[in-house]
Amino acid sequence: MTNFSNAPLLDLAIIGGGPAGLSAGLYATRGGLKEVVLFEKGAPGGQITFSSEIENYPGVREIVSGLDFMQPWQEQCFRFGLKHEMALVTQIKPNGAHFAIHTDENKVFHAKSVIVATGGKPKKAGIKGEDAFWGNGVSTCATCDGFFYKNKEVAVLGGGDTALEEALYLAKICTKIYLIHRRDTFRAAPITLEKARGNPKIEFLTPAVIEEIKGDSSGVNAVVFKNTHTGVVKELAVHGVFVFVGYEINNEVLEQDDKGMLCACDPYGAVVVDLAMKTSVKGLFAAGDVRTQAAKQVVCAAGDGATAALSALAYLEGHS
Repeated sequence: MTNFSNAPLLDLAIIGGGPAGLSAGLYATRGGLKEVVLFEKGAPGGQITFSSEIENYPGVREIVSGLDFMQPWQEQCFRFGLKHEMALVTQIKPNGAHFAIHTDENKVFHAKSVIVATGGKPKKAGIKGEDAFWGNGVSTCATCDGFFYKNKEVAVLGGGDTALEEALYLAKICTKIYLIHRRDTFRAAPITLEKARGNPKIEFLTPAVIEEIKGDSSGVNAVVFKNTHTGVVKELAVHGVFVFVGYEINNEVLEQDDKGMLCACDPYGAVVVDLAMKTSVKGLFAAGDVRTQAAKQVVCAAGDGATAALSALAYLEGHS
């Protein structure tokens, strides 16, 4: 049994080291908190470090890789006393007026407040060539990468709201969008489907699946797809493939021993927050892609982190 009495008491525990977590750490420590620990198993930075090009962050004029973009964040965000615990948090549990932070090394920390910034990740479709061209022709974010395909033809895979909304967004940039979906019916809202069907730039290819993504050193140049009713296989020349087959919220740390969640989550598992990033549990905040209706943009995650930190500061001032 864990001896909680020997665990260090933190003012604030930040779970996750992406843009939301780092921004939260910066604002919390610069705001005067002394005992603030960011829990991240590896080097802070988040999944944005895997992006090949970042060109839409305000104030950053050069086009840089995600890794280069996040490098100065670490120096800046740790400047005011933020500590880094290189451990994977496995569970957050209430413990009286505080929270118990359990890690994969069987350590337990106590914290007066917690910001969950564990993010999420788009699901991959498991298509041949998907991994080979991930970030080099295969994308899961039209807002992030659509501009790279201006006046080009692309394919969109998926049949939900996100797939159709992103196809409509791409239609403002690209000359042609092939929407490939395994069924003739769609999970998207009827009004979104109607808009997509009415857009002359979007061609529906259903029921069909992508069997292979092809390309070379410069990126994607074609997809091989099969009509699941007729079995006919065709090759389609495209410069990019946008995959929207689901999104996994990294909310495992909130699961309790009884399989319930520590705070309110939406049907997709995203944490429900208000505009101040407050959850349904006092002292617990969420920021970035882990929270409901997240825009999944670095600038938005950073803003979430700052907001959550300011809310945590206000909470701690009232509970000192």
